[in-house]
Amino acid sequence: MELNTLFQLISLKKYRPWMLERADKMLFMPDLFAYMLTGKMCAEYSIASTSQIIDLQTGSWSKELLEAFGIKEDIFAPLVKPGTVLGTLTSEICEECGVDPVPVISVCGHDTQSAITSVPCESGNFAFLSSGTWSLFGTELEKPIVNETSLNINITNEGGFGDTVGFLKNIIGLWLIQESRRHWQRQGEDYSYADLEKIALAAEPFKCFIDPDAPEFVPHGNIPKRVQEFCEKTGQYVPQTVGEIMRCIYESLAMKYKLTFEKLCECTERDYPVIHVIGGGTKDTLLCQLTANSCNRTVKAGPIEATVMGNVAVQLMSADAVASISEARKIVADSSELKTYVPAEVDKWEEAYKNFLKIAK
Repeated sequence: MELNTLFQLISLKKYRPWMLERADKMLFMPDLFAYMLTGKMCAEYSIASTSQIIDLQTGSWSKELLEAFGIKEDIFAPLVKPGTVLGTLTSEICEECGVDPVPVISVCGHDTQSAITSVPCESGNFAFLSSGTWSLFGTELEKPIVNETSLNINITNEGGFGDTVGFLKNIIGLWLIQESRRHWQRQGEDYSYADLEKIALAAEPFKCFIDPDAPEFVPHGNIPKRVQEFCEKTGQYVPQTVGEIMRCIYESLAMKYKLTFEKLCECTERDYPVIHVIGGGTKDTLLCQLTANSCNRTVKAGPIEATVMGNVAVQLMSADAVASISEARKIVADSSELKTYVPAEVDKWEEAYKNFLKIAK
């Protein structure tokens, strides 16, 4: 993805080379906070693995990539695993705040990996959907998967807690609904999210679809108009009302999840009877139900604050207060209000899926 660190460094080298020449160290944002707290520089593995500069086989900085693009390796800090005790608060902070020099632990600095750590499944074989402005659909593996299928669907391998791999795909998510709502607010129509769910549910199903990941849906602006333009361009019914537009967005997201889920099962050669939806999107009950319908899988939604709970879980495991990741996930499950969604109208969704595939990537 163009936002990955590698491309940002290439841009700096091309357009502002003096910044790289003068730089001593580059720290990712979570590592910058750790440095401010402890005075120690490091690169926590989960956030570093999102940079596109990690060698997946060795788990170290990729000399091949750095040499190919002429980026000096010594600007990168030493890699550390999530759960590493980096040190204690600096004496300056302790004196200023009147606190003791407590330990500072490097958690999964990548928020998605913190969220995965808190997935309330003890079996270790699960599919998850981290649902928010962006959706991240995937599973947790012991080793990375790099093959033609993973390349074709643009799926990524990211480092997680305990030497695991978060095998996942980025999909645009609630952004489509959030930005549509903002557009209608600018037009003087102040719909709540509950209003939009209700209006969408009242509209006729399966009349048209968009590919949520089409590039025209990424920028800010008039998403409803772009939905209409996409449907017209692809020879479909053009939604006219707020309800029709919202129904199109909701069903298209659920269909995209189905497509990704199928490719995930193909890549991993596994099946997943339950999809765990975590994050803020668990509050969107309509999308959770449509995801169950489209994927023909039971959906278990929760926790909402998965990233926070995963962060805390890593700290507790590092401090030996929790024995294992399975114990941590059981604690999360016992501490959260999980909601279950059972698939419905599966045959209708399977038939409509054929139409979605005609316009999807």
